[in-house]
Amino acid sequence: MPIQVLMPALSPTMTEGNLVKWLKNEGDKIKAGEVIAEIETDKATMEVEAVDEGTLGKIVIPAGTDAVKVNSLIALILEDGEDASAINIPVAVVQPQPMAKPENAPIEIKANVAASTAPTQGARVFASPLAKRIATQKGINLNQVHGSGPHGRIIKSDVENTRSPLTPVTYSDSGFEDIKLNGMRKTIGKRLTDAKQTIPHFYLTIDCELDELLSFRTKLNAMPNAKVKLSVNDFVVKATALALIDEPNANVTFHGDYVRRYTQADVCVAVAIDGGLVTPIVKAANLKSLNEISLEVKDLAEKARAGKLPPEAYQGGSFTISNLGMYGIKHFDAIINPPQACILAVGAGEQRAVVRNGNIVAANMVTLTLSLDHRALDGAVGAAFLKALKGYIKNPLSLLIL
Repeated sequence: MPIQVLMPALSPTMTEGNLVKWLKNEGDKIKAGEVIAEIETDKATMEVEAVDEGTLGKIVIPAGTDAVKVNSLIALILEDGEDASAINIPVAVVQPQPMAKPENAPIEIKANVAASTAPTQGARVFASPLAKRIATQKGINLNQVHGSGPHGRIIKSDVENTRSPLTPVTYSDSGFEDIKLNGMRKTIGKRLTDAKQTIPHFYLTIDCELDELLSFRTKLNAMPNAKVKLSVNDFVVKATALALIDEPNANVTFHGDYVRRYTQADVCVAVAIDGGLVTPIVKAANLKSLNEISLEVKDLAEKARAGKLPPEAYQGGSFTISNLGMYGIKHFDAIINPPQACILAVGAGEQRAVVRNGNIVAANMVTLTLSLDHRALDGAVGAAFLKALKGYIKNPLSLLIL
């Protein structure tokens, strides 16, 4: 009896995913542990490994199919001694439903466009083997392709002239294009809409002097035994972690009828990636050196941008830092990432005129804005946290682990 390959749940909260690519073709031999497909979740593209060995007998859900429900049948593997006649796809296979057309949608431009749903089970498609292979690679449903070959057979040119469901629709006469949202962008939109609508945000802003920190950073980076080049953000992560330990009532998550307070500072660092944003965690940042934090942040960011970040690396955390200083942004208000109760927005460091002892002098300054969930903590707690944070930034020597 053929072995069913089901859409895996790659994280505890995953309910559906996009089947991006098949790395094996029908008829290929498969070994247990071998990567057979790539699945896009709301955070990253993950590899799917085969748990059994045999021959890939049938690809049920083609590459490029979106919104495939967890535990849906996506393929069948034939065991040794079985042939294709043993394949019997269950009638109850759940196929992705087409998205409802929004109100006030643009006027539809008719084209030879392939739908993103899987082929109708039981319907015979007359197509050349090459056309079928190209259609699988492009994620095209052959039921939506008009065949121009003998007796309506679908040939190579029919598939090549059919637009993939992943290709944006261009309206050249109107001057705009509609680009399909990926799973990550949809999840970000939903989560942050819910956060902004349901969390009573309030904001506290403080300016911190950076001169001592910048000087100290230059000296550390110039040392002959320096393992990494420290960034200002590395100092901010460490300072934030220590400030959370000093003010534990800010190191909390909100859970409806209770607040969970943490004894270590697991600091999330927002990383912009292609198509969205992910927040990998520097765990127990209060116990790590500046070098350890710097190496870990760089490693997490590289994995995030490559789509190779495992779920445990971004799920959880007690606090988030979002730094747009490298883009020249002076000040912004970040949206809280629930169930966390705080997020720190870091602006650009810049020289400003400040008053010292009655004299106007130039100083390197940065603006920090703390977004807080008023259900979990009040202004006094946020102010105490920012005071501690400012102290660490002003005196960077206090960030060293001796």
